[in-house]
Amino acid sequence: MMADRFRGFLPVVIDVETGGFNAKTDALLEIAAVLVDFDNDGLLQRNETFRYHVKPFEGANMDPASLAVNGIDPNHPLRPAIDERDALQRLFREVRKAVREKQCQRAILVGHNAHFDLGFLNEAIERAEIKRNPFHPFSCFDTATLCGVAFGQTVLARAVIAAGLDWDEDSAHSAAYDAEITADVFCEIVNRFQPVFDSAAPQVLPSGTSR
Repeated sequence: MMADRFRGFLPVVIDVETGGFNAKTDALLEIAAVLVDFDNDGLLQRNETFRYHVKPFEGANMDPASLAVNGIDPNHPLRPAIDERDALQRLFREVRKAVREKQCQRAILVGHNAHFDLGFLNEAIERAEIKRNPFHPFSCFDTATLCGVAFGQTVLARAVIAAGLDWDEDSAHSAAYDAEITADVFCEIVNRFQPVFDSAAPQVLPSGTSR
């Protein structure tokens, strides 16, 4: 069902917390991934979450303004951070397993302003010299765009509220929380729109819409 719904792709929601906005120079400090799956009623729902604290790569820039927003102290002695390569290998192991189980061809990143997360992910992959990337290298599902269409809101907090979900401002800017709430919004949108395939050309219409 997953492979049929998303043309062979497995959506995996990713959120990163960083030391700035430049994926080439700024540190990747946290990465979280949320898997999604269909329930017995055919509704997409959030599943497992995987979160890793990441050690800044050698020479990484860390903007104090960005650290103030995400509340991360990269040098805190109790921070359970691991190397980029280790974090990506652990994450990709779980993603590849899910891709196989759902009989998909590869994963596709889902994110809010997804190219930001994809850019940091791809740069980390290159630094770590990882050859087997389970994600599509440039395609993604952007929930900022999807929320603009579905709810008329592109800011994540406003889109969450417009979708009828609860927003916790105190938990925001944590990679795990942002990934999970983005996954909830993505599932809500997918569940509102059901694919209707014409014999001549595929179409996707909102559930309850007649042609």
